[in-house]
Amino acid sequence: MNKKLLAASLSVAVSFGSFAQQKPNWDSLAKEAAKTEVWSPVPPIVTPGALPQDAPSDAIVLFNGKNLDQWQSVNNPGQPAGWTVADDVLTVNKKEGNIQTKQTFLDYQLHLEWRIPEVIHGEGQLRGNSGVFLASTGPGDEGYEIQILDCYNNKTYVNGQTGSVYKEAIPLANACKKPGEWQYYDIIWTAPRFNDDGSVQSPARVTVLHNGVLMQNNTAVKGITAWIGAHSYGKKHGATPIKLQSHGDPSEPISYRNIWVRPL
Repeated sequence: MNKKLLAASLSVAVSFGSFAQQKPNWDSLAKEAAKTEVWSPVPPIVTPGALPQDAPSDAIVLFNGKNLDQWQSVNNPGQPAGWTVADDVLTVNKKEGNIQTKQTFLDYQLHLEWRIPEVIHGEGQLRGNSGVFLASTGPGDEGYEIQILDCYNNKTYVNGQTGSVYKEAIPLANACKKPGEWQYYDIIWTAPRFNDDGSVQSPARVTVLHNGVLMQNNTAVKGITAWIGAHSYGKKHGATPIKLQSHGDPSEPISYRNIWVRPL
């Protein structure tokens, strides 16, 4: 997020009289958020290869291009996921909010393909913003986010670009393709382990490949993703859903296809 997104959100809020009177101090919040933005070193640009093949035989297919039977609404748990499915492609519906899997997972290998619209507007964090939360830990804690963003000739803070553990771990490279081209993540997730008293026994770890290029190499995760402030672990949890983000920026919504997971 950045100041332009905050301004856009404020303009929407003003149209609702009762909410407008309760609006937060966005300038103050933006200054606090900027304290955790990192702008260097900038990861080198790497040209990626072609897309991989279909899911392996032992994978759980989360989206096969036909329906959203494996997903549900985050805002209304138990209700159908309200994103759009057409021509074997899943497209974010920003009005419906985030979606998450009906099944829960602990440690796993995740594959998902995504596409920034060929015609895309905005800049920085306001350009094709989405994300995959590798463990959706419940209300109040979004989970642990791997950022999805158009970073092809689009500058932003490096701990918020594609392949980052958002606001935490800078990716090792920038392997983004042009808007309109399909891209993919292969992610290996090891969930955190907790002691009986809720303290962290071992942190979460994540390996991320973007278009076949290594972004995160068994990176230790410091805690639940936060826009403002340092990351830390919240409540003790085990297996959790996987969540896809419907980001509130004004740019055109991104699309997904061929999503599968292999529990480890």
